[in-house]
Amino acid sequence: MTAPDDARETGPSEPAPRDGERTVEAVVRPPAAAGTGGDDVVFARPAGATGSFAPPERPRPAAVPAQPPASPAQAAAFGRPPAVPGSFAGDRPTPPPRPVAPPPPEAVLRAFRAPAGQAGLQEPPGGRPGRRRTSAGPWWKPDAKSDPWRDPHAPAGLTGPAVFEEESEQEGPVVVDRKGRKKLRLRDLSVRVAFLVVLAVLLAGALGGGVGYLLTREASETPLLAPGTTLSETDEGISREPGSVSDIAGRVTPAVVSIEVRIGDAGATGSGVVIDGEGGYIVTNNHVISGADGVDGAEIRAVFSDGSGSAARIVGRDPASDIAVVKVERPGLVTASLGNSDDVVVGDPVVAIGSPLGLAGTVTSGIVSALDRPVRLAGEGSDTNAVISAVQTDAPINPGNSGGALVDATGAVIGINTAIASLGGGSVGLGFAIPIDTARDVAEQLIATGSAVHATLGVNTRSVTDGTRDGALVLNVEPGSPAAQAGIREQDVVIAVDDQAVGSSEELVVAVDAHDPGDVVTIELVRNGSSTTVQATLAEA
Repeated sequence: MTAPDDARETGPSEPAPRDGERTVEAVVRPPAAAGTGGDDVVFARPAGATGSFAPPERPRPAAVPAQPPASPAQAAAFGRPPAVPGSFAGDRPTPPPRPVAPPPPEAVLRAFRAPAGQAGLQEPPGGRPGRRRTSAGPWWKPDAKSDPWRDPHAPAGLTGPAVFEEESEQEGPVVVDRKGRKKLRLRDLSVRVAFLVVLAVLLAGALGGGVGYLLTREASETPLLAPGTTLSETDEGISREPGSVSDIAGRVTPAVVSIEVRIGDAGATGSGVVIDGEGGYIVTNNHVISGADGVDGAEIRAVFSDGSGSAARIVGRDPASDIAVVKVERPGLVTASLGNSDDVVVGDPVVAIGSPLGLAGTVTSGIVSALDRPVRLAGEGSDTNAVISAVQTDAPINPGNSGGALVDATGAVIGINTAIASLGGGSVGLGFAIPIDTARDVAEQLIATGSAVHATLGVNTRSVTDGTRDGALVLNVEPGSPAAQAGIREQDVVIAVDDQAVGSSEELVVAVDAHDPGDVVTIELVRNGSSTTVQATLAEA
């Protein structure tokens, strides 16, 4: 048997292939040359052996025992039917021949067929590589004897550990690392150089400390106590011109009192203004003292600017205007000057004085921000149900200011503080006061008779708009009322009273309340899309 060889030779040439066909060259291995060296003895066939080497003997498996004959049930289920001889596939039809693949397109042939004049496989771009072995040389490598992949029985052994070359030790103290950076290696410094470096660092530290001490040096500490020390003061007095906030507060604050109401264990605080010092009459809001009216054990107390106080009795109260009057038995009180609210204009400076949040004698200032503002009042826990034509101010007003004074630059009271516009219960720069003209008229009636009289039309309304004009929609008419006698019907929309425009239900109440019972007023209303006017004689509410 000849040894195999890696060399390849082509056999007899065959006819040139047709277009699109590929040819395969036959490979024939020539016999190995004799006498190739000492390794031939190791890998040569043993003397007297012919043919291939027999595989190693393997134990044969034990004979499989014969299967028992099938039972009648198995024969009936899996046996051949009696009328079917031979195999089951004897009468199966012959499958049709596979379709012949169409010839490749001309473009594919031009791309992949061999160039003209050549047969067989194409040569690689770099040309056919040369032969690695000669036909006469052995097919194994010189190290085949120790190659475990060629000889499974070749011995294996461990070699020594991997050894990496260490970098050559550089002479210091300046060395260069792998990145080419120069570094100072301290262990290579001489003792003398190291001593000089340490000495230089110490000298630099001492010099810096001395300079810092000189720059931040302070004088010696002085005693904490200095008996007889006198502080400087100015001889110039503060100018308080007439009409200033301080001047107004100094003149009006003695006429403003705190109203304390105690009902059992509960209590409330408001403000009041002395309107008759000799008689001891004080005006305040109805919602401040209404909870104590007619309640056994309830106590109302007026506290003055000097801290003294006196018990107060209710003279009268008017829920329709939120005005009330109380009386104290203390003659000689400072009386507030009452102004005229008709003379007030938007932008006038004003000062609010009262006891907000229980803090007596509090003064805040601002301006008049609006006039004739219809505001509906309904005090919590009170029978107040009023609509006022309020004076609006941006002077901070808080709970406890109710019943206090809103005064102008001359110190005259132009309103009684009564409400605030707030989202959270505190002042946001919008406060409302009852005009002093209304408060004076109601207070005079309460002092004289204990009650106040108001005019009424006898209708219930709500605010409406059609997008171009606003008004008060009549919801119901009281039988026998001035409105019923004037012919006002439900669903009528009141738009004016005596040439005064009415844009909401609050404005209608204010317009009617400005008259006295018995006054004849002209009411303009819209009915079924057309405007009409009626005459109504107001009655007493």
